Amino acid sequence: MGPLDVSIHLLNFAAPAVFVAALTVLLGRLLWSKRPSALMWWSQLAINFAVCLAASAFGLWFFGRDGMMATYGALVLGCATSQWVMMRGWTRF
Repeated sequence: MGPLDVSIHLLNFAAPAVFVAALTVLLGRLLWSKRPSALMWWSQLAINFAVCLAASAFGLWFFGRDGMMATYGALVLGCATSQWVMMRGWTRF
């Protein structure tokens, strides 16, 4: 497998994480626009992407293959939880 194939595989592995992270930040901003957010949108996107990528990597390690529905469920649950924590604000901890 050449370098182009490896990069295509890695991009396809990260694509659901990017999509879910971006959609979560966008919907969080639209639904709770009146609440002040503790972080900028790009930092929320980076944190959500890292959480989603970690969930995908753990699912790949645990199941031995990519694309299991349990992995995608964990990806969505982890991303929603991290967005919820970020939208609460850091003063309540």
